[in-house]
Amino acid sequence: MTDLLAYVLPVALGVGLAAAAGFRVFLPLLLMGLAVKAGYLPVSQDFSWVASTPALLMFAVAAVTEIIAYYVPVLDNLLDGLAGPTAVGAGIAISAAVMSDFPPMMKWTLAIIAGGGAAAATQGATTILRGGSTVLTGGLGNHVLATGEIIGAIIMTVLAMLAPVLAAIAALVFIVVAWRIILRRRKRKASAPV
Repeated sequence: MTDLLAYVLPVALGVGLAAAAGFRVFLPLLLMGLAVKAGYLPVSQDFSWVASTPALLMFAVAAVTEIIAYYVPVLDNLLDGLAGPTAVGAGIAISAAVMSDFPPMMKWTLAIIAGGGAAAATQGATTILRGGSTVLTGGLGNHVLATGEIIGAIIMTVLAMLAPVLAAIAALVFIVVAWRIILRRRKRKASAPV
């Protein structure tokens, strides 16, 4: 049982942190770096740089810039196009960082599939939801979504560090619910008379 937990907990932690990166790319990296610096979160030696002062400063500036930019109409939609690949890359890196005791092939395969997949699914869902909000409100309602994404990134990051399995389950639930809402809206649009 202990051997199984040695694999399940880092994967769940990686998935939770990667999903948080799907909400906001740099905020989870900043919080992760602070947790590593405080000695709370161990990462593989290759990723110890996330706790360095230059990295933390860079993550802080990038997180604040990203947060502010998502409150600017039109710019928020443009950023979604850039954030997709960036979130996937961050999700892969975050996942690999916390799977420190895994054999390299297993670590990178899981990081790409689970971490990259969680970040992509979360980012994709929020991008589509923002597009719907832009159409319905002319972009004026997007600030509500931006605030929800910030809160989601913080909660998911903290939850992943405190209760990794619960965070992975929460990420999966969010992804399933968000994509169901999106698919339901698309079906309604397709069946609506023109």
